[in-house]
Amino acid sequence: MLSTEARILFNALADPGCRRENADVLARHVGARALLILIPDRELGALRPAPGFPQTLPGGPTWRTLLARCRDAAEFTTDIAYPDAASVERAEVHVWPDRTALIFIGGRPTIRRAELDGALPLLSALLRSEGAGLEAAGHARAAQDASRRARELATALDGARGEIAGKAHQLQRALSESARLNTELRLLNETLEQRILDRTRELQTEVEERRKAEAALAQAQKMEAVGQLTGGIAHDFNNLLQVVVGNLDILQRNLPEDATRLRRSADNAMKGARRAATLTQRLLAFSRRQPLDPKRINVNALVSGMSDLLHRSLGETVAVETVVAAGLWPVEADGNQLENAVLNLAVNARDAMPEGGKLTIETANTMLDEAYARAHAEVRPGQYVAISVSDTGVGMDRETAERVFEPFFTTKEVGKGTGLGLSMVYGFAKQSGGHVNIYSEPGVGTTVRIYLPRLIGGRCEEDVSELNMNSEGGGQETILVVEDDEDVRAYSVETLRELGYQVIEAQDGPSALRVLERQTAVDLLFTDVVLPNGLNGERLARDARALRPWIKVLFTTGYSRNAIVHHGRLDAGVQLIAKPYSHADLATKVRDVLDGL
Repeated sequence: MLSTEARILFNALADPGCRRENADVLARHVGARALLILIPDRELGALRPAPGFPQTLPGGPTWRTLLARCRDAAEFTTDIAYPDAASVERAEVHVWPDRTALIFIGGRPTIRRAELDGALPLLSALLRSEGAGLEAAGHARAAQDASRRARELATALDGARGEIAGKAHQLQRALSESARLNTELRLLNETLEQRILDRTRELQTEVEERRKAEAALAQAQKMEAVGQLTGGIAHDFNNLLQVVVGNLDILQRNLPEDATRLRRSADNAMKGARRAATLTQRLLAFSRRQPLDPKRINVNALVSGMSDLLHRSLGETVAVETVVAAGLWPVEADGNQLENAVLNLAVNARDAMPEGGKLTIETANTMLDEAYARAHAEVRPGQYVAISVSDTGVGMDRETAERVFEPFFTTKEVGKGTGLGLSMVYGFAKQSGGHVNIYSEPGVGTTVRIYLPRLIGGRCEEDVSELNMNSEGGGQETILVVEDDEDVRAYSVETLRELGYQVIEAQDGPSALRVLERQTAVDLLFTDVVLPNGLNGERLARDARALRPWIKVLFTTGYSRNAIVHHGRLDAGVQLIAKPYSHADLATKVRDVLDGL
């Protein structure tokens, strides 16, 4: 195809007034020195220059050879002597079926025959029509002369009148054909320009969509990198916190009743440790490393059941309204984590309304389409249940709203927040296969919307909370504790022995297997997931069951590393207690596992 510029210049050859100048411009554009068009002269039976070009062809053998080859060749090159050239130069000749010839003189033109097929036939027809028009005009002038002579020789020239009428008719037909071709050329130019405009708009749309997709991908990659970092920090920090929380728990339970000051100090230390544990849990939630235990959930029931908790947490200055949708689809998610996410959003909304205001929690069925998914990384189009938390607070600008899900980013004053509440919500939604979005306007308020995928099929369970009726208690069973951190292992062993269990300890997987080979009466394997020496907790449990098929297993971890958690979910049948755990947590969980609850 011709380039746009070449096509416009080629079309400009239709104007006989500036055809020679435009031909020279086109020739230079495609790498030649000059351009000549020859059209067939039916009366002479030979080729002659098209109107607008010099009407006298150079003489000499090279031109006679060129004209002779035009009778039976479609495309060839030859050497010619052109009048304004200093010497013989190369000519590239293209001949069309109607014997119209296009000659590029000098240089090596970059244009090819296939590029000319679209426009040259139309131009050829126009040039031949112009030639016919000029020929007819000559006949018309002859007719005028004959008319004058007819007044003198009326009787002798009666026969010439019919010829004159025929020539006039030919002239009219030639003029009509020329007008038609001019109209077609004008329409072709107009259509070409419109096609160019349409394609330009399409390219602009594609560039904008690509820019949005690249920005969304960059944001997702940044959040993933931060998530990996925070997940690793949370793992190491949870081991440290287990030692702190465990020993503070022992201290609290063994301090004398009259040691008021020491008890107060121990309580304050425990509160600080619990807050640190909450921070690590939020870090794991953001990094999508927390082990979830998803169940079928009736979101309307969960939101309605939070009414008393929300009123106590938000205070009297905040009015709470709950709007639940009829026929809401079920979802599969971790109910405790979803409740925590809604509570975090509510507390953030309360802080954005220092003078009081209104908090609205809404549920709805919704559809995220392909266009929305392209604009938001990691979102799959489909049916979702939306939980919206809206406030009438101070709101935020666009730049702030784009960063609110980053960990440790907060707009609150120093000491008023950690910047992990919304990060936890973000991580929970992504780990649950959903999406979270924020809409905010300064001075108007903010809406945070959590999207959870609709659950289709699956086991129909009652949407009720299971109450653990077991109290803390011990037993006489034998427990094998496997923990590589010496301080954490010491606390776990001491707590279990205090509860009355027989306890054997091991520092890694291989030593634990050696114990099982010697000791037959082991009722429970209590093991960390992350262990040294090439044998993690999950593999240890498999090997232990191969030796003792009846043995029960309880895992503990500060960070799962995908050993017992896959796609954000605990593997089927896995029992887990997350670090840091207290004396009461451990007592209850061990008893539940041993009793098969």
